[in-house]
Amino acid sequence: MKESYKVIVVAGPTASGKSDFAVELAHKVNGEIISADSRQVYKGLDIGTGKITTEEMKGIPHHMLDVVDVGEDFSVAEYARLARPILEDVLARGKTPIICGGTGQYIDALMYDVATPPVPPNKTLRQELEEKDVDELYRELAEKDPYRADTVDRYNKVRLIRALEIVHELGFVPVLHEPKLLYDTELYLLQPTRALLRERIAARLEKRLNIGMIEEVKQLMEKGFDSLHMKRFGLEYETIGKYLEGALSEEDMKQELITKTMQYAKRQDTWNKRYLPFATIIQVE
Repeated sequence: MKESYKVIVVAGPTASGKSDFAVELAHKVNGEIISADSRQVYKGLDIGTGKITTEEMKGIPHHMLDVVDVGEDFSVAEYARLARPILEDVLARGKTPIICGGTGQYIDALMYDVATPPVPPNKTLRQELEEKDVDELYRELAEKDPYRADTVDRYNKVRLIRALEIVHELGFVPVLHEPKLLYDTELYLLQPTRALLRERIAARLEKRLNIGMIEEVKQLMEKGFDSLHMKRFGLEYETIGKYLEGALSEEDMKQELITKTMQYAKRQDTWNKRYLPFATIIQVE
């Protein structure tokens, strides 16, 4: 562990207020923020992912936003390859890196000495798996690697396909059972109550709809993405895509989004339990 260096992590479920908390913290500790969000790395996924605006940054530098074009594959290994030099540069300039986001695999890739499986893309297998929906992919992964199935985002088609690709090559997805922290790490874990979280998710949804989230999805569909393809971009894009295709009413679209986002938050909480032994819990009210 690099004891002389301090790295801060801000984690928690979606809609718990991580971005605002990280910005306030950055002002106190001379920090810069490194986003750990698997969707905010994409250019053009702004409203639906809740990407922080320049105004909301309040002068704090943010890294790992808008680094890849929509439609391109982007793995955890690629994230680590790009983000780790940024983290080291922030430290070298005497500032404090603050890793902030809801993608646990991205956080772990920077916090821990985790080896990413050296499995190259299998284009033939990927084409076969792309024909399946997320439920089929998840069932296949659960059968072949139950441990990975318990930790993966079961609605993220890209991650399911990558996990199955690794299983196909190695027989399982390697897990480092005793990962070692690379830095002197201080971790804040935001924890709202379930009732408050649902309230915040519903309010956030209305806000995003009012500022153009449907139009953002429509623009993606005009580029050739349908609701099936947009599963890789997350719940908002897939569900609004179905609404635009006429498969859901506006009210059904909203209710489906709230319900599935709550389910996603529960999966994030399950992942975040691994941080509890050394986390500072922040009760969100």
